[in-house]
Amino acid sequence: MKIFNRYTPLQITIHLYAWSALFWIIFELLTDSFSINPIQELEQRTGRHAITLLVLSLLCTPLNNIFKFPELLKRRRTLGLYTLMYATVHVLIFINLDYGLAWSLIARTVFEKPYIIVGTIAFLLLIPLGVTSFDVWKVRLGKNWKRLHQVVYIIAPLAVLHYIWSKKGDILTLSGDILRPAIYALILTVFLLMRIPAVRKYLASLSTRSLTLPFKKSTQPKADLP
Repeated sequence: MKIFNRYTPLQITIHLYAWSALFWIIFELLTDSFSINPIQELEQRTGRHAITLLVLSLLCTPLNNIFKFPELLKRRRTLGLYTLMYATVHVLIFINLDYGLAWSLIARTVFEKPYIIVGTIAFLLLIPLGVTSFDVWKVRLGKNWKRLHQVVYIIAPLAVLHYIWSKKGDILTLSGDILRPAIYALILTVFLLMRIPAVRKYLASLSTRSLTLPFKKSTQPKADLP
C-alpha cells in the first residue's frame, strides 16, 4: 500500500490515536449519545487526551533507551503538537462554551480555583514549545532550544497536578474519582526517576546486556557427542 511507503506503522498509529478522541466525541454528538453534561464531558475528555499525549511524548526517550527503537525519538514532536492542539481545544471549551467569554467571571473563577491556575501555567508554558518545535527554530536557538524544551519536565507535573486537583477525592487513600489521575501520576513519577543519570545508565546497560546475551550463548563451544 502506498500509505505505508510514505508513513511508518508507528506514524499511522500515532495519528489514528491522536484523532480518535475527537472523532469519538463527534460521533457521540451526532448520535445524541453524549452525557447529560456535555460541556463538562468535553472539557474532561480533551484535557485527559492532552495529558495522555504529553505523557506518551515523554516516554519516547526512555523506551528508546530500553528497546533501541530510534523512530520513537522522531515522533516526540508529533505527540507534542497533538498535545498542544488538545490543550488548546480544552481551554477554548472552558472560556467559550463553559463561560461564554465572560472574562471577569473567568478571571474570578481562575483565582478561586487553584487547579485552574496550575493548568493555565502548564498551558502557557506549552505554547512556546509547540511554536519552536520545528527544525528552523532548532537552528535559530542553537543550544538554547534544548534548554527551552526541558521546560516540559515542569509542564508535565503541573498538568498531572491540575488533573488530580480537579477531581473530587483523596489521592492518598485513592478514594473518589482519583484512580485514573493517580495512574498518570505514577507513570510520570516512574518516567522522572528514569531521567536520573544513574538509573538511565543502568537501564541502558540492561538493554545492551539483553541484546548481546544470545550472541554470547551462540559462541559457546558445543559439547562432543559420544
